[in-house]
Amino acid sequence: MGRDKSSGAGSSGMPTVQTMSIVITMTPDGWAAHHGELAVGRAAAFVRPDDRCVASLDCWRADAYEPLVQAVARHFQRDLYTEIDESDDEKHRHLAESGFAVHRREHLYAIPTDPAITGLIDRTVPPGIEIVTADQVDEDRLRELDDELRQDVPGADGWTWQPQGFRKQTYDSPAFDPATYLVAIERSTGRYAGLVRVWNDPGGPRLGLIAVGRPYRRRGLATVLLAQAFAVLHERGTTEVAAEADVTNVGSNSLLGGLGTRRIGGSIELIRPRPAADPV
Repeated sequence: MGRDKSSGAGSSGMPTVQTMSIVITMTPDGWAAHHGELAVGRAAAFVRPDDRCVASLDCWRADAYEPLVQAVARHFQRDLYTEIDESDDEKHRHLAESGFAVHRREHLYAIPTDPAITGLIDRTVPPGIEIVTADQVDEDRLRELDDELRQDVPGADGWTWQPQGFRKQTYDSPAFDPATYLVAIERSTGRYAGLVRVWNDPGGPRLGLIAVGRPYRRRGLATVLLAQAFAVLHERGTTEVAAEADVTNVGSNSLLGGLGTRRIGGSIELIRPRPAADPV
């Protein structure tokens, strides 16, 4: 389950665009929308390792959405994806008017760490498997495992890390916590079998991914990984972990739902398909 969020910056070189009373200009971080001297919106976008172009848009006037979307679309010349809170009907409406449509939905969960609630007690590591922290494994092989596991995560198929990008988003990330980033390895072959990672985000711990390779499923490995990672958090006094799961991911929702999980919200991924000819 889970779908780690990755960040990046917009590209430069876009000329100023003016639509009605809204003026769009390029900034070091993306695009800015102004009405006279007043800032009324901003946008940023980047291409992820799965070749999806993800945009973030924040507007304080309804008429700023369309010119910002057009500026981003014109620059990247590809489908655009964005994510909004499921309760933000106003933003959803404005984005729909700018060509976006619903692509996927995710549940947002709060998972307890107390084993008395989750039932993650006395979980035995499957025979022939050892579990180690991510700072003790080969970085290239961990990156390859990450690529493999993401192919079965809705909204992440096609993901292929570049080595420098993986290091930046993993070991160099301030949210990286080796004690809660665990990797399962098959002893006899040395093959990496699965992983769990909980990011130490400023807003609280977040389950980035819990996944097991296809040959190692239905052996209880996922629950063992969760049990060990959550035990660390519980000992630290952390009571809950945030997590996301695609609404169509039956396995992930079943796994998390059996842990005393609370649904606390959700998100919607929208897509704006690249038109046959974007306006110039």
